[in-house]
Amino acid sequence: MQSVLLRIYLKQNTTYQDKSVHEAVLELLRDSGVNGATLLRGIEGYGADGKIHTLKILNLSNDLPVVVEAVDSEGKIRALVPKLKEIVGKELMTMQTVEVL
Repeated sequence: MQSVLLRIYLKQNTTYQDKSVHEAVLELLRDSGVNGATLLRGIEGYGADGKIHTLKILNLSNDLPVVVEAVDSEGKIRALVPKLKEIVGKELMTMQTVEVL
C-alpha cells in the first residue's frame, strides 16, 4: 500500500468555526483514523501575502507559521481532501509519496 505525507501550511491564529484551524485539522485527522499527525510551529516564514511572520523580538508576531504533517495511505488521505479544503480554505496543502520504514 502506498503511503503519503500530507503537509498543510497555516498561520497560527487562523480560525475555523470558533477554533484554530490547526486544531480543527488535527481533530479531523484523528477522528478519521489517520495513523498520526504532528503540528510544527515555525520561527519565521511568509505565505502568498508576502508578509513575514517571525519570532524576532523587534518584529514579534503572534501569528507564526505552523505546519500540520500526517502520514497514512494515499486513499485515506485523499478521501479527506474535500473536508480539509473546507477547513483550511486557500492555504497551501501538499502531498508526496513516502517510504515508511
